[in-house]
Amino acid sequence: MDKIWEEMYDAAKAVLKPVTISDYVSAGEVSAAVRSKSGNIYTGVCIDTCSTLGICAERNAIFNMITNGDYEIDRVLCIPPNEGKGAPCGACRELMTQLMPGKYKDIDIMIDYAADRVMKLGDLTPEWWIE
Repeated sequence: MDKIWEEMYDAAKAVLKPVTISDYVSAGEVSAAVRSKSGNIYTGVCIDTCSTLGICAERNAIFNMITNGDYEIDRVLCIPPNEGKGAPCGACRELMTQLMPGKYKDIDIMIDYAADRVMKLGDLTPEWWIE
């Protein structure tokens, strides 16, 4: 495993703090780190609500990246519940494709940190409508 993935994992792990905010909102059960093309690492946590107002950790991290003036994604890492494995949901993939049309296929996605398994977003999203 290369050092960048380890740094991203540590950054995501640092914000992984499950909390119940109210009877209707919980947060931090999933965390993510996004590395921009400029080399900066941004984090985010999931925010779950009793309606559709919540957001995934990956999109939250991407919005943090955009808020801080970076607009191109290099890598994405997510720590799902019980530090399992998995790919970004359709909404997260959709945001990445729209943010980087023509370039999104080269984004590295950590699928399974324990197994050091990485896939390109283009392999996860081969026939997206944006092409």
